[in-house]
Amino acid sequence: MRARLPILAGAILAGLGLIAPAPATASTGGTADGDAHPNVAMIAFYDADGRFRCSATLISPTVLVTAAHCTDGTLGRTLVTFDSVIAEAPPSPLPVAQDVTAGYTADELAAAGYLSGTAYTHPQYSDFTDLDNWNDVGVIVLDEPVAGIATAPLAGVHAADAIKQPRKTIFRAVGYGTEVRQADSGPQKPTPMSYPLIRRYVDVPGQKITPQVIQVNGNENDPFGTGGTCFGDSGGSLWLDGKVVGVTSYGLTQNCRYIAGFQRIDIPVVADWLAGFLTD
Repeated sequence: MRARLPILAGAILAGLGLIAPAPATASTGGTADGDAHPNVAMIAFYDADGRFRCSATLISPTVLVTAAHCTDGTLGRTLVTFDSVIAEAPPSPLPVAQDVTAGYTADELAAAGYLSGTAYTHPQYSDFTDLDNWNDVGVIVLDEPVAGIATAPLAGVHAADAIKQPRKTIFRAVGYGTEVRQADSGPQKPTPMSYPLIRRYVDVPGQKITPQVIQVNGNENDPFGTGGTCFGDSGGSLWLDGKVVGVTSYGLTQNCRYIAGFQRIDIPVVADWLAGFLTD
């Protein structure tokens, strides 16, 4: 199973006012979440390219917010689990769809003990082509409401606009991203690992805030932070003052050490769309 976290380069880097990143050595760092953020889930789904995993956050008993690149093109249903530890080592407990060209069905996910939902993508998602209209946000609408898990509160509209000094602001990112460390054998190069599959959180200092995106510095060696997001964290939540203000959208290096970007959900074009799911 592959994990999603787009790595941006070229024109996108230039548009963000950044130079092309150079390779560096690091781990994603962070802390095993346990029950600190029980409303953050791992999701798994099929599209035309195979099976992927992302992260998502429960914002109503039936709705999870995630990234658009974790919903766009989904085949069939999306698997949802709130287990903090999925697997410490292989094999993965996640089921394989009976028909991978059609994706999961609700019945097979229920039989395997997982929740299921339907993916929706923001209608103005730019697929990483338009910085002014990024809109990398999607939702999963569950087939049945979740009981016993408190929903995550959303930051108010324009909450991030009140931040005057992003570099002095500490955010928290939560998700099921991969660990990056030296391989147990072979070339001793920091490599994204498939296991463990666990929920983690990292504290990250801000770097820049645009009308669509919050950028942070994700480096475990940063004196103000504890790590960064990586593959599998896509769609996971970015927290500010105990509320969700964004979802993980992209990273700028393969080793997950440099700047990461989060789609803001505190902007009207996103908040208004989400409200349509929360009032049904």
